[in-house]
Amino acid sequence: MADQNDVRRIALSLPETEEEPDRFAFCIRSGDKRKGFVWVWLERIEPKKARVPQPKVIAIRVENLDAKDILLSMDPEKFFTEPHYNGFPAVLVRLPAMDSAELEALVTYAWRCRAPKALLKAQPPAWSPLETLWQGDGLPKN
Repeated sequence: MADQNDVRRIALSLPETEEEPDRFAFCIRSGDKRKGFVWVWLERIEPKKARVPQPKVIAIRVENLDAKDILLSMDPEKFFTEPHYNGFPAVLVRLPAMDSAELEALVTYAWRCRAPKALLKAQPPAWSPLETLWQGDGLPKN
């Protein structure tokens, strides 16, 4: 069973990752831009009211909408979405349903989706943590 401490530990172990100072979110710099790859889900509990952080759920960036669809179809207990994320390459992940190996693979995959190409060249080539976990279920390669 994973939690935000696990997410923080994994995210900050990845090269050039920064934690946002004002909320639970992690990004990587690409030039002058900060590209988010994992963050706490902000749930809309009441219409027209501010969203509320849900510490047991994170959003992770994925490579594209096909990868999103694959994850969503794999395990609805772990992965879901909401209308706010329609058309956006991110998946919501229930942390209590994840083990540490799955979480590490997902956070690393999200980081790879946002990392600059030059930084990726320093990483093992063509390694996809999702393919490792789910043994080639048709996920796109980085």
